[in-house]
Amino acid sequence: MIVTDETTTQTQLYIGGEWVDPSTNNVIQPVNPSTEEPVGQVPEANEKDVDRAVEAARAAFDEPQGWASWDAGRRAEIIERFADELEKRGGEIARQVSSQNGMPISMSGPVEGGFPAVALRYYAGLIREQGIEEQRAGIFGRPTRVRHEPVGVVAAIVPWNFPQALAFVKIAPALAAGCTMVIKPSPETVLDSYTLAEAAQAAGIPAGVLNIVPAGREVGAYLVGHPGVDKVGFTGSTEAGRSIGSTCGQLLRPVTLELGGKSAAILLDDADLPSLAAEFVDATLQNNGQTCYLCTRIFAPRAKYNEFVDQITDIVSSLRVGDALDPATQVGPLVSERQRARVEKYIEVGLAEGGRITTGGKRPAHLDRGYFIEPTVFADVTNDSTIAREEIFGPVLAVIPYDTIDDAIAMANDSEFGLGGSVWGQDTERALEVARRIQTGGVGINFYSHDIGSPFGGVKASGLGREQGPEGLAAYQNLKTIYNAP
Repeated sequence: MIVTDETTTQTQLYIGGEWVDPSTNNVIQPVNPSTEEPVGQVPEANEKDVDRAVEAARAAFDEPQGWASWDAGRRAEIIERFADELEKRGGEIARQVSSQNGMPISMSGPVEGGFPAVALRYYAGLIREQGIEEQRAGIFGRPTRVRHEPVGVVAAIVPWNFPQALAFVKIAPALAAGCTMVIKPSPETVLDSYTLAEAAQAAGIPAGVLNIVPAGREVGAYLVGHPGVDKVGFTGSTEAGRSIGSTCGQLLRPVTLELGGKSAAILLDDADLPSLAAEFVDATLQNNGQTCYLCTRIFAPRAKYNEFVDQITDIVSSLRVGDALDPATQVGPLVSERQRARVEKYIEVGLAEGGRITTGGKRPAHLDRGYFIEPTVFADVTNDSTIAREEIFGPVLAVIPYDTIDDAIAMANDSEFGLGGSVWGQDTERALEVARRIQTGGVGINFYSHDIGSPFGGVKASGLGREQGPEGLAAYQNLKTIYNAP
């Protein structure tokens, strides 16, 4: 087991390309959920700090020769330099993230430490390919020009579960488009945002293009409604997303919302879970169950229900629970004591409503500290059960029987959410036909994963708009048409 006693203390905020003193003495102290010990301290930004950050971003955007005016190739060069600087710091970022939110270090290395550079390079290449203007023939014989212009100052509200990956699905396309940004990290994961700022500064990102204000919900709400902001990108809960969407709707301010989920995994009768155990765990329990798109509702054919329950139980019970910084750990702690209490409450409700736990359901006996909960499988659950309807955001799976494929699809679609999903079976064409009928933003066949080149987002209560892919770039651009005179 690996435990670190390192702590980090920061005393300033990154605003306008400089390290500046905060407006108050308030601080944020993130806690290592594996040890329950503080891992550092940073200033807590307030409304005055947000004002300064937005003003810096506004000035950088409005500067006649500034970032927004640069040609695509020049911006791409700096963005690629930013990727290089982040790569140098990938190991440090991974350790910081795992020490704050409990993500197993085996996952935070490639995802939190590696993905940001991948995203930056993808969008640098995309703007080189797309350019800023395109010409169209026009149906009335008058050619037109269509310009892809940056939307302006972007407020990016980033959650704690994937603080770097989810920051860079906003940062990378916004910078590529020519936008400037104010980023608000979650209080649970703030240390890694300082490493991000150091990389930006080393890469030569111009002053004011990136500004970082660690703070809580109230300051986040202030940022969302700030008159100097032109666009909001938010990842978080559906409840918070509704509030942000309402504010942006009143202001007629564009917003991208990536929200909650309660995704379905449909097991076809020929599914071979034992041979796909790693893929199944990744699709259902990734990041200790703290992932919005996880397939935590598992639909199994009634004729093979007990067999599938046993297979899932065997897979889940074999997972190693431990310190997030131990490379052998497969399931780390939940992010906080409050989050663990929330998950434990759902486990109590699942039992009270008639569910049967086949593995897990308790705090691990071999760990005397840390916010751990055993990965848990419920059998004998219906699609109307609370644990099948509400997002738990923890390592709890509900296995639900179905009679026909039509029944499985109907139950999968009987949800207020629609973010992810998966279909499992050896006949991939059959699985593909099922996938096409699920009402959701994305579906995996025999696994689930994102691709930076393809759009990601939800339907129904899982969000508005798309991130990643060319669609993610378009979300940070305005289109201007110039009509040529005859």
